[in-house]
Amino acid sequence: MQLTSRQSQSLEGIVVSRARVSRARVGHINAVVKKATTCLVGATVLWGAFAMVGGNPLRVQFNNLVNAQVSAPSVRIPSRTPTLDTERSSGASPVGGQRPNPIAQDYRIGALQEDFTGNLWVGSHQGLSRIDAETGRVIADVAVPNRFIDAMTQDKVGRIWLGTPEGLVRVEPRINKITAQNYRLPSNRVLSTLVDQRGFLWVGTDRGLAMISPDEGLLMTTIQALPGVSANALGLAPDGNLWVGTLEGLVRVDTASAYVTDEVTDLPGRSAQAMAVGPQGDVWVGTPTGLLVVDSRTGQLLRSVTQLRGQDVRSIAFDSSQSLWVGTRDGLFKLNPYNGAIVGQVPNLPSEHVLAISPDTGNKIWVGTTEGLAWVSRTTGRGTPHGTIVSDVGAQ
Repeated sequence: MQLTSRQSQSLEGIVVSRARVSRARVGHINAVVKKATTCLVGATVLWGAFAMVGGNPLRVQFNNLVNAQVSAPSVRIPSRTPTLDTERSSGASPVGGQRPNPIAQDYRIGALQEDFTGNLWVGSHQGLSRIDAETGRVIADVAVPNRFIDAMTQDKVGRIWLGTPEGLVRVEPRINKITAQNYRLPSNRVLSTLVDQRGFLWVGTDRGLAMISPDEGLLMTTIQALPGVSANALGLAPDGNLWVGTLEGLVRVDTASAYVTDEVTDLPGRSAQAMAVGPQGDVWVGTPTGLLVVDSRTGQLLRSVTQLRGQDVRSIAFDSSQSLWVGTRDGLFKLNPYNGAIVGQVPNLPSEHVLAISPDTGNKIWVGTTEGLAWVSRTTGRGTPHGTIVSDVGAQ
């Protein structure tokens, strides 16, 4: 079919008009996409700026997020820009889906031990550190198979023994390295350690007691039928007998024969969870409900310290002046051991929950808490958190 001249001109006009409309639509769409991309980049950069001001380590991920959004085939403008505070309160995971590691934030100090050179060994849930007790400087960090250290002692030739939930570990201070581990015990969960007068190492676990020869590394004997089962704390009386704090009270063990010779099961508070032998030879026992004094020769309960009744006592130590230091869930107290009077309570510790005490170390009282390490001035009686072995909360 042939078109007339007028029909041809009309058809060309329609085609041109449609082409102009298409170009206009494409231009409009490109302008919208360009504007949306600019808004998203600006919003994301602003979010990154907030993170940088707050010192948030997520700023690198934010930069990657900007690049990914710009090059994406489709762009979506968020209804609002989320803030870091909103993300925290909603429980959202950080960029990358990784939540903070709770173990990395755990600065619980379960054990302290002064060595023959005057250095302090710090057993925490961060691992094992050796520090200069005078200055607090970290001399060495020792790699250990399990970072959860809750018991520690030194044998007669200077080796450091660690108790962990996965067993017993021996460290040689001359090289700051592990030289033995994986001893056969009633249980791998070690709660307490002590070296007796003959040099044998006693190890308390949650399923009984073991005696080890430190030099040969040999298991000498075990007491698995221990009354009260769990050997929470150990104390050595002047007569050489071993007192064991259990879930049901106290047990006395003859270290020569490894036989149980006495039981004390009627203690107020029942469970014995901390222990120290005083200058007069009496056994001081910490329970969930207070502080008790027991005659080490007869096992008779002498008295309950009135000032600390109701306190959950977690650690006990005597210093060279015979003052008594008692760590509880509610703070560290200094007591007169002769009348039980509280001389003072130590302020400014990383946490009020005290787990370990090392007196007369570097002319200070070193203290392990649930939020890290601190030392107490013997002049002012005030606590000072350690510079590095302490959580952010404890350092404040």
